[in-house]
Amino acid sequence: MDHAKKDCPGRHKYLSGKRVLPKPVTEESDLVSVIDNMDAYNGGRLRAACQLMRDKYSQEDVTIGLSLAGALTPAGLGPCAIIPLMNHGFVDWMVATGANMYHDLHFAFDMPLFRGSHNVDDADLREKGVTRIYDILFDYEDVLMATDRILRKIMLRPEFQKEMGTREYYYHLGRVLNEYEKQHNLGEVSVLAAAYRNGIPVFTSSPGDSTIGMNVAGLELLAEASGLQNSFKLKINPSLDVNDSTAIILNAKRYEKGKTAVLLIGGGSPKNFMLQTEPQIQEVLMIPEAGQDYDINITDARPDTGGLSGAPPSEAASWGKIDPAKLEETVTAYIDVTVAFPLLAAYVRHTTAPKKLKRLYDRGDELRKRLIESYLENNTEVEELRTMMTKLSA
Repeated sequence: MDHAKKDCPGRHKYLSGKRVLPKPVTEESDLVSVIDNMDAYNGGRLRAACQLMRDKYSQEDVTIGLSLAGALTPAGLGPCAIIPLMNHGFVDWMVATGANMYHDLHFAFDMPLFRGSHNVDDADLREKGVTRIYDILFDYEDVLMATDRILRKIMLRPEFQKEMGTREYYYHLGRVLNEYEKQHNLGEVSVLAAAYRNGIPVFTSSPGDSTIGMNVAGLELLAEASGLQNSFKLKINPSLDVNDSTAIILNAKRYEKGKTAVLLIGGGSPKNFMLQTEPQIQEVLMIPEAGQDYDINITDARPDTGGLSGAPPSEAASWGKIDPAKLEETVTAYIDVTVAFPLLAAYVRHTTAPKKLKRLYDRGDELRKRLIESYLENNTEVEELRTMMTKLSA
């Protein structure tokens, strides 16, 4: 074949991108121009993610989910990037590890974490009562233990004495943290406090896998040992979260005729919990749906090991998580989150107008009712399952 031919069918498709000829960085270059000037490799993927946020995620009919995995809040990404995106209307619901929400408490309680070094003697740190998260250092007694003591007392308040999902749990906790922010005159430093103010539902898919879950278990053990089981009634029910998160996606697509987008920061359980809303709709509830419309992954995990953290949107499409027809509007950037996320948040704040807050937490009962209605309308197994349930209760 003569590869020099200019009239090969489809040739232009591959050569229609912007020419690689970036402008020089100067003393007048700003953040937006620098990012827009990134042509290739993961710099190019970061540019594509930023522009997708600017062009698609900025639309009022797009419901945006943010997932957080990795030790991001102790690194300060809450005040730096997460809260600014929340206030800008670019986070409508969120899934995070319990650890991220636990370390968020330190900021509301005005307990300092310090820049340090990873080249330290950890045995000496332990002896001196210092805890380390890579190059972040903080006091074991005055931060960790003190946070736990305050948290346990908060969870003994009347509003926590019931069965609930993490969505409701974090709402009550965020309200308390909002008051702590005001008391300490800190400004906006707590993600959960910002979520409370903005009506943003927050979920943790594995609530027992964090110091928050450990403290719930500790109080439950104390109640059992003291014969006070009826006094401490807090139970975290993950099934409530599965249905409430699924209701958000179904409502956005089916009832409001809008689109959905995900911003997946890191991978792990939060990424899966956010994306499984579509298989829950299609596979379990058997409601016709196509998948998320837009997808941005920022991760340092490799795809070839088979783990979800590095899995690209194309693989997610095979599960029904991402709309196969929308794969061209997805981006995966293999970059350290602590580098990419602040840049992306700054780009969004510079290039887009604030979006109206959807306040989905306030609409929880309405969305759940719609989920139930759609489930009963479309599921051919409903009557069979009801019959089996009736036999169980007999």
